Amino acid sequence: MRYCKKLVFGLLVFFVFFQSCEKDKINNESSDDGVFSVAVDSIVSDSLLLSVLEEEDAFRKMTKEGRVVDISGMDVVKENPKKVYAHYMPWFQSVEYDGYWGQHWTMANKNPDILDADGKREIASYYYPIIGPYSSNDPDLQEYHFLMMKLSGIDGVIFDWYGSKDVHDYDLIKQSTESFMERLDDLGMEFSIMYEDRAAEEVYNEGLATSIVEAATMDFQYIKDTYFNKLNFLEHNNEELMFLFGPSSITSTADWDSIFSVFPINEKPHFLTLWASQNMVGNSASGEFLWVAEDHLTAHEYYYDEYIGNNLITVGSSYPGFNSFYEEGGWGLQHDWSITHDNGNVFVETLNYTHHEAADFIQLVTWNDYGEGTVLEPTEEYGFLNLQLLQEYTGVSYVPQDLQVALDLYKARKEFKGNAAVEYYLNRTYKKIKQSELGRARLILRAVNRLYGSK
Repeated sequence: MRYCKKLVFGLLVFFVFFQSCEKDKINNESSDDGVFSVAVDSIVSDSLLLSVLEEEDAFRKMTKEGRVVDISGMDVVKENPKKVYAHYMPWFQSVEYDGYWGQHWTMANKNPDILDADGKREIASYYYPIIGPYSSNDPDLQEYHFLMMKLSGIDGVIFDWYGSKDVHDYDLIKQSTESFMERLDDLGMEFSIMYEDRAAEEVYNEGLATSIVEAATMDFQYIKDTYFNKLNFLEHNNEELMFLFGPSSITSTADWDSIFSVFPINEKPHFLTLWASQNMVGNSASGEFLWVAEDHLTAHEYYYDEYIGNNLITVGSSYPGFNSFYEEGGWGLQHDWSITHDNGNVFVETLNYTHHEAADFIQLVTWNDYGEGTVLEPTEEYGFLNLQLLQEYTGVSYVPQDLQVALDLYKARKEFKGNAAVEYYLNRTYKKIKQSELGRARLILRAVNRLYGSK
């Protein structure tokens, strides 16, 4: 299997490459057999690109194509067999899609309607998504994020989840989580739920339950009835696997035994708590997962030394850094420490941490928590850097040029929204990416941009 230690010296080269991709001066075209050739955009003739679209039209006459054609999955071969899951925040709203900017873009004092000199919106983060602030409910966003993950070797997502009741933005988060299900199915990705038990306390405080335990029990019943019946819910040793970011509000083992009574004795899931917390859950817990901590690799050393070999499920933690925006965003000082991103080196050292060999799988912390600055998705600051490093770690055959195809597809979705003719070609592009025919996908996008784009 491949690892990332050899990559650090190449980061400067990568940034130069990424800028060249953005300007599209020179495009690396890959054929489906993986052979690369270099073609300058200006020498690709209009007639050649027109023939590409004519071939796609001919296919349309033979079959009926829609946005999601089948649930065939996307087969990705990885040299590194270690499973990798991205912790995912489904809690964003945008004016374009939802009619308003959600609190995770604004916090208490930021206004994304304000643009700077470069056209970037004012958001509550030190980092800026390369596609700009977005809505978690947007199907274009969901397609883009999950294609990026597949092309980087990510096997699934762990949704941050706050329960089933309409308190604060919890119901919005639940709805957004469920809006991803079709795309997860279509790309063959697994998913799990990370429950926040402090949400149960909020539900109780709002008078929607007679106790915190009852509130959590209702949430666990919802998880069992709604998510466990999905074929792609994450399993470990043939049992469902879910997570608890805590416990923080429910700290009695008897209470957790009561909550877990919603599961038949022979159908109880694996349940992982935050590290150093399993004792508060007792026999209902199957292990603990590591998270980003102030003492950084010292926490890694303690976690692996303590838990590996004790018949507990162990989950490695990899992250690019930590830089909380909460105080600057007006939400108060919640962290008085940070971990520098160090141009990718922190992500490299957490990916390469020695004991990852013994961990059952890896949790990436996180895909898109902009408030805490643990962002792996492409940003203005780091481009594709994190995902390039992840491609090396997972050992996929894809390269950063392929990530650019997924980004270009997202941009084309937005530019040609409502143009039925072009949307058909974009649906075909998506299918070609799923089939790992990146060269063909790139050609279709180039044809669309050349022949339909603004002159």
